[in-house]
Amino acid sequence: MPQSRNFPEPEPKGHVALGANVASPAGTPDCTLVAALEELARGPIRITRISRFYRTPCMPAGAGPDFVNAVVGIETGLDPDAVLDRLHAIEAMFGRTRGARWSARTLDLDLLDLGGLIRPDADTQTAWRELPPEVQARDAPERLILPHPRLQDRAFVLVPLAEIAPDWRHPILGITAQEMLAALPEDEKAAICPISGGCAGVSSLVKGFETQ
Repeated sequence: MPQSRNFPEPEPKGHVALGANVASPAGTPDCTLVAALEELARGPIRITRISRFYRTPCMPAGAGPDFVNAVVGIETGLDPDAVLDRLHAIEAMFGRTRGARWSARTLDLDLLDLGGLIRPDADTQTAWRELPPEVQARDAPERLILPHPRLQDRAFVLVPLAEIAPDWRHPILGITAQEMLAALPEDEKAAICPISGGCAGVSSLVKGFETQ
């Protein structure tokens, strides 16, 4: 299991999860993530940390090719809805269309948290967090829920999140990213593997944040 890394920056103000499993105008999924991060950094959102890129099984199994996933730390003066609008605009730039839940996609950008905010309120967040899996696959909230209601269940989010922010604490559950990751089944964690090679920008992008 990849270990958390030491970063010179203070704890980020928020976290964004990235994923892709089919080609976009930027190329392969790993190249898409590099290009999306470059675009994100051009706007009013500062990227402060970046995880390795990971290859992860498609969810649900057999629904499509494996994903490439990562998590970045961000700082911004934007409110959560403005951050979400920015993420959706970048998704659209790379050919994302919104169809069936958990389907193949050119780019997926999810706001995991922002400054420990709970949106719209703790009861609503908890209700979405505790939905049965079959309802999760069918229903999506019509408004932003923070923290992301599925992050504690997903190895493909928690592995890169715990890498860059192991001490990030869920504002409702009161447990850290590292603790949430430790609670997941070992086979789910073992299936999340750092990638090597691939898009030429991946290693230089990650290394740049390691050495800042």
